[in-house]
Amino acid sequence: MLIRNATLDGRTMDLRLAGDRIAEIGCGLRGEELLDAAGATALPGLVDHHLHLHAIAAALDSVSVAGPDPAAALRAAPSGADGWVRAVGSAGSLDAADLDALHAERPVRVQHRSGALWTVNSLGAGLLGLATADHPGIERDAHHAPTGRLWRADAWLRTLLPATPPDLTPVGALLAGYGITAVTDATPDLECLDAAALPQRVMALGVGLECTPPHGVAVGPHKIVLADSDPPDFDDLVARIAAAHGTGRAVAVHCVSRTALALLLAAFDVVGTRPGDRLEHAAVVPAEAIPALAAHGLRVVTQPGFLADRGDDYRHEVPAAEHTDLYRCASLRAAGIPVALSSDAPHGPLDPWAVIDAAVTRRTPAGTVLGAAERIDRRDAVAGYLAAPEDPGGPPRQLSAGCPADLVLRTEDGQTLATFIAGRRVA
Repeated sequence: MLIRNATLDGRTMDLRLAGDRIAEIGCGLRGEELLDAAGATALPGLVDHHLHLHAIAAALDSVSVAGPDPAAALRAAPSGADGWVRAVGSAGSLDAADLDALHAERPVRVQHRSGALWTVNSLGAGLLGLATADHPGIERDAHHAPTGRLWRADAWLRTLLPATPPDLTPVGALLAGYGITAVTDATPDLECLDAAALPQRVMALGVGLECTPPHGVAVGPHKIVLADSDPPDFDDLVARIAAAHGTGRAVAVHCVSRTALALLLAAFDVVGTRPGDRLEHAAVVPAEAIPALAAHGLRVVTQPGFLADRGDDYRHEVPAAEHTDLYRCASLRAAGIPVALSSDAPHGPLDPWAVIDAAVTRRTPAGTVLGAAERIDRRDAVAGYLAAPEDPGGPPRQLSAGCPADLVLRTEDGQTLATFIAGRRVA
């Protein structure tokens, strides 16, 4: 393949692809199958450093209750092969009674937009046997009756509602359309993943310390979840980090609150860090914690896209003095902390260009700027998607002769003209 007339570092250049590599970059190249880029900008393929592939696929096949009439949406939704209606997009604190009022005729399970909570209606609660089940994530009222709310119970639900893993082919096409050529799957306790269905290069955080990774999947840092609904014992957290380090793996720690961050930093004070240790989300980072993050050599994988997606909720839920603490970018970079951007899809917006815009503007859906001091310029925001999967927040990859032919062509009006992975056009 010969790509003609691409804009690369501000100059009009041609790129020759041979096999899975860029063979040559120059002017006036001739030969091969031709793609005229017509001035589109050539960039290394984007890397989404934190998303959930199976959840994205499942969300594509789920009904959303985020609209104005969730009852009508549930009525119109088809049942899955398991007989349940699967829904996503809840932003409130639904319980079983609330869901019964919306749809009581079939078992319904609704995932909160955070991904941490499922709610089932009364029919679903009965089928799951919540009244006598002993999973720690089952919320109960003052009379010990289940409320229908299930915290971080995905693995347990999979044992009760076994299903074939969703087809990832549409997910791969969707990612390629955005120019994403590599992803890091952040699903905890990952057991299977059909990487062959995806054109993207895949790294996974949720592979167990003693588990064989799925075929075609690279092993990343070990995923540890600090759940605010069920905080870990401090000694247990220290032991889990030490166990990962003992196998030679860094850790990737889910951390979304100031309490969880304080606990994590205290654990690192005891056990120490190793290169590659990373903080997932860093949704709230007080200014006084930044020096400790830098001193420990941690890197941060964050999602400013949440500001554009639900920033108006944060305006009301988070004190104004703490708005700068949300999804920090500029102050972390200034402290020398490597910062990578990502989506956390399907819980956050998948479109990397929307996430990049959010990092630049920090505007809510209503147009309010949250934490103006944390804005970064567009070049730095794009760079947040250009580091290698194994080096989030590291230097952006460059296009040069001999490097892997993973690249995207973006037109001046912000459209993806073409995406290549290992020299093969995938979008």
